[in-house]
Order: sequence, then C-alpha cells, then structure tokens
Amino acid sequence: MKNFKYSLILSLLFLACNKKGAKQSDMDLKVDSLQTNKKITLITLDPGHFHAALVQKSMYNQVNDTVYVYAPAGDDIKNHLKLIDGFNSREKNPTNWTEQVYSGDDFLQKMIVDHKGNVMVVSGKNNRKIDYIKAAIDAGINVYGDKPLVINPEGFLALEEAFKTAESKNLLIYDVMTERFEITTILQRELSMIPEIFGTLIEGTPQKPAITKESVHHFSKNVAGKPLTRPTWFFDTKQRGEGLNDVSTHLVDLIQWEAFPNQTLKKSDLEILDAKRWATTLDKEMFEKVTGATTFPDFLKKDVVGDQLKIYCNGSILYKIKGKVAKTSVIWNFEAPEGTGDTHYSIMRGTLSNLIIKQGKKENFKPQLYIKLKNKTDKINLQKQLNKALSVTLADKYQGLELKSVDELTYAVIIPEKYKIGHEAHFGQVTKNFLEYLESNTMPEWEVPNMIVKYYTTTEAIQFVNKKNSI
Repeated sequence: MKNFKYSLILSLLFLACNKKGAKQSDMDLKVDSLQTNKKITLITLDPGHFHAALVQKSMYNQVNDTVYVYAPAGDDIKNHLKLIDGFNSREKNPTNWTEQVYSGDDFLQKMIVDHKGNVMVVSGKNNRKIDYIKAAIDAGINVYGDKPLVINPEGFLALEEAFKTAESKNLLIYDVMTERFEITTILQRELSMIPEIFGTLIEGTPQKPAITKESVHHFSKNVAGKPLTRPTWFFDTKQRGEGLNDVSTHLVDLIQWEAFPNQTLKKSDLEILDAKRWATTLDKEMFEKVTGATTFPDFLKKDVVGDQLKIYCNGSILYKIKGKVAKTSVIWNFEAPEGTGDTHYSIMRGTLSNLIIKQGKKENFKPQLYIKLKNKTDKINLQKQLNKALSVTLADKYQGLELKSVDELTYAVIIPEKYKIGHEAHFGQVTKNFLEYLESNTMPEWEVPNMIVKYYTTTEAIQFVNKKNSI
C-alpha cells in the first residue's frame, strides 16, 4: 500500500511538472520542435533588397521548403515574391519554395510572437537592420544578414551588444560576404600565403598601399536575367547608407580576409588616414527607368538640386590595419556599357611579386588574376615556384590552373570556366557555409571579432568624413 501511495505521489508530481512545462511560451516549444527535427526554417524579414531573394535561388537539404515572410505591404514584398516565383518556375533546376506571407505594419512584432523559424534572413533598409537584428537575437533567432549590418557609429555600438547577447544565447549572427567566393579573389589569397611566390605583404604608403580594393557598380542592371527594379528608398543614403558604409563593407572584409588570413583582429589595429565621398547624379528619366517612379519622393527632396538627384553613393577609405596601409574605393555609375557589368580591381603588393585582379576591356570585363614579378633576377626560380603552386600545392582544391606569360615579368593565371560561377551563385555558397556553422553551432574564432573590426572601420570612416566636412 505504501508503495502504491508513493507511486501515486510521483505520478501526480510528474503530471504537475508536465502541466508546468505546458505553460512554456510558444516560442520555446517551437524552438524545441525545430531542434528535434534537425531542420532549419527561414524567416525573411522586410525584404527590401533583391539579395534576400538570391539566398533562395538554391535549395538546401537542411532547410525547410516553407519560408515565413514578414513585411510591410508595398512594392518591396511584391518584388521579392516575384523573384522567388521566378526561381520556382524556371525551366532548369527549379526551386520548390513555399512562401507564407504576413503583411502589415506590425510585421516585426508578429514575427517575434509567431516565432516560426530559427534563422532570420534580412536584406533591406540598412538604417533599420540593427533593430531587426537585436529583436531577433533577443527572441532566440539566429541572424543571416546581408551587408551592411550597420551604417553609423550608434548602430555599431548596438551591434557589439548584439554579438554579446548572441554569444550568451548560443546564437549566430553572420553577414553575407559573397565576394570571398569569387575564384580570382580566392586564388589571390591562396598565392599570397605562399612566401616563395609572394614574399610578405609590404607595409605600403598612402600613394602605394599594401592592398587596394576598388569596385564599380551600376544602378541599372539585370538580376536573374531580367531588368532590376530598385526601390526608391535605395537612393536615400539615410536609409541605405553610402559608398563608405555599404559596398565598402565587402572591400574591407576582403582586405582583412586576404591580408590577415585566419587571424583575429581588434579595433586597436585600425587607424583611419583619410576618407572621401562624392555624388552620382541621376535625372528623372534615369530614376524612372530603374524605379518606375515618375517623380522624386519627398524623402529624396533633400538631395535634389534643380531637377537632378545627387546621391552620395561613392566613397574611398585610406587606412592602416596592423601597420599595413590599405585602400578601398566604391563607384556607382548609372548604367554599364553594353556587354559589361560591375567590375572589380585589386592589388596585393608583396616583397617578391604583386597579385593583381583586373576586369577591364582587355579582360573582356571578366575578372583576371595576374602575377607580376618584382625582379628579373628571381624570374627563373619564381616561375618554378609558380608552376609548383598551380600544379601541386593548389591542384587538390583547384584543378586545371595554368600560367600564361603576358610580358617579361607578368603572368596571367588561366582558370577553368567551371570555377567562374558568377555573383548570384555565390549566395548559395555563402549560405551553405552559414548552414554548416549553424549545424555545428560554431564559427572560426576570428569571424566575430573581425566582423566587429570591419564595421568599426566603415563607421569610423563615416565619422571621419563628417568631421572633415564640418570643419
């Protein structure tokens, strides 16, 4: 009898605990369910930029086919869904996404309450992005964010706090650095790590930096084979950011990733030497062509001079990082000449050779990696080392690389076409990388510290320009 009473008491306690557990928030239950299923479910928040859709240009084994989308009503969400529908209906390798959409002014609060997924994808108005990131992390949702995560010093401080919160909650914040997957950039980095070829990175000067990254972009372009319609807010530097703190994020990231591979950086490693900004001018016809809007909206009137819109989307940063002089430059033109597109230039200056990426007319506007030796007397030995690097050292990862002599000291690296997959395909590669980090619940030790240094660099450049312009 005593055993029966004891068993009864235990049973009642068990039921009580279950009832208590049943009072857990829906959020906790949904997270538990996701972990049990070992599935990743995406939430897309306020997708104002087409990069959010490019994350879904591919399917992923770990990711549920259903994506939950929360956004305000308007053209941004319509354009996003149109791109997803295009991926689903294409003839070659169609995707199979199902979009569950909530559209309303309370989209952020609704996302938090519903808690339908465990990864928030965010790509849109950059002035709001840090608020979205903080809300997601506070709610226990990982963040996969398009660059830039922040565009001003206040946002940077909030981002530092978000990283601390994410660490305490065992969550990840990761930004979409597609340019690390461009093959000429990969090989530039790989060759710079072979001292017999590159030597070591020079310290550089403001006139001749140790490493330079320059990119040219265009407002009018095709995405997924169709003309891109850009939202009107994209032309407002208060909402989107400008050259110094938007596209420069990629260039600063590449400088860190290539010049200091697998090294952990800190804010004290950085010194801004100079920063500049300048405008690109669009008339009403140009603006209508890329947005569909026949007039400039009120929030852009501050940037209208006469009947032309001046957008301060161009910028350059000259800085030192760990004693090496580096430079970034971002230029936005309206439209690329026929047969061309966005272009990239890069140079890493070593003690034995320079590694140069060009994408001009001579290269048919395709990225081409060159190796320029610094000394004729080292030519024979360096040529042997180059052949060894391409045929042995790098052959396991990148088969079929060849050398072609351009002049007495310069060689072009001939890269098989299979590695030249294009910018849009890089989104799938970055996403697979992130999913691996998510499943293992870890990232390289240097990733978060270096993200912090990256955004410190771009936001410090903004402060530098603002102070310079106020004098």
